Amino acid sequence: MSDATFGRPPAAAVPTAARPARRDIGIKRRYAAERRFKLYGLAAISIGMIFLAMLLWSVVGKGYTAFFQTQIRVPVTFSQSVIDPRNTAGKDPSVLRIANYPKLVQDAIAAKLGIDPANRADIRLANELVSQSVRTQLAGMVLDDLSVIGTTQDIWVYANSTVDSAVKGQFDLSIPEDRRPIKDRQLEWIRQLEASGDLEQRFNTGLFTFGASSRAETAGLGVAAIGSLYMMGIVLLLALPIGVAASIYLEEFAPKNKLTDLIEVNINNLAAVPSIVYGLLGLAVFINWFGLPRSAALVGGLVLTLMTLPTIIIATRAALKAVPPSIRAAALGLGASKTQMVFQHVLPLAMPGILTGTIIGLAHALGETAPLLLIGMVAFVANYPATPMDPATALPVQIYMWANEAERAFVERTSGAIIVLLLFLAVMNITAIILRRRFERRW
Repeated sequence: MSDATFGRPPAAAVPTAARPARRDIGIKRRYAAERRFKLYGLAAISIGMIFLAMLLWSVVGKGYTAFFQTQIRVPVTFSQSVIDPRNTAGKDPSVLRIANYPKLVQDAIAAKLGIDPANRADIRLANELVSQSVRTQLAGMVLDDLSVIGTTQDIWVYANSTVDSAVKGQFDLSIPEDRRPIKDRQLEWIRQLEASGDLEQRFNTGLFTFGASSRAETAGLGVAAIGSLYMMGIVLLLALPIGVAASIYLEEFAPKNKLTDLIEVNINNLAAVPSIVYGLLGLAVFINWFGLPRSAALVGGLVLTLMTLPTIIIATRAALKAVPPSIRAAALGLGASKTQMVFQHVLPLAMPGILTGTIIGLAHALGETAPLLLIGMVAFVANYPATPMDPATALPVQIYMWANEAERAFVERTSGAIIVLLLFLAVMNITAIILRRRFERRW
């Protein structure tokens, strides 16, 4: 049929010069569409980077001060009459733990500031400059070395959290005295101590070694870090072998039928289940049914294992599928059994993807909070857990608990803990990328 049959003018009727012009217009439109698409992509990335920068700026801006703690140097005299007036420590060492150590610091700081011992109001204000944690600090020094009794030692003690916040500029000191938590007299003493070099902001090792505390200056992540370490160890020991074994069976050995299709669908669905559901499952099964202790790292590890398994299975199956079929055919052609083919040829080649999926799953589990709240890991735990059966908490749960505190000093502790958690997650994700690039093979 001719072009005239469909109502179109014959090709010869179209001027030859117009054809290149139409083609150029089409090419220009295509290039313009590609440029717009690139601009849309750059705009999306830019918006994401802006929000990420705002998040990091907010967290780091509020949290970097948590890595430094105001401390005061005082010459403490370990008086025998205060520590062990009856000289019974040789028979009962517990006497040394319950001695009135705060009085030693109170007398020392009053003498340093030149306060009249009869002026009870000034003595009380001066005593508020120092954290009540001095009892534990001095008791530890005496129990470690009894020879300090009867001597005078220059000791750096933690300042009260209110003093720490004032030194860091977190209070508006221009408002009237009756509307702020620190008094003018205390500000004078702080400036006096700063001028003499007896008040400094020093690196806060307690943030990484202390446990839970109602006083912000002695609150730390040590116990939470140990609890998270126990849980990650349990997840690694359980989720990795179970997940890899399930993946190998489903991918290499299981027959393709309705049952395996149903299992695969459920595994994919479990990966999308909200984490709080796993907390309910752990509460019902591990605590109510099996009778395991609440707030134990073992229960937390088991719950996170269930939550991490779908991620590891999906990642492992993807890694196994990425191995070329020619590897399997070559191994079987040389006389290897199917088991030998899988474990001696396919699995080693899929290992980079398996490791990557495992590390990403662990990183996901490390940042989970909701399931741990339901199994009681919000307990106030001040002592390090010796075993996974002991009461413990976790880093994200500790952040949650600090975020609910009303005291201003806990705000920087919360942001500081978030920085620590983000660093852990960044290290784990970078490790996954390095392992993948290090062991990945190109086919």
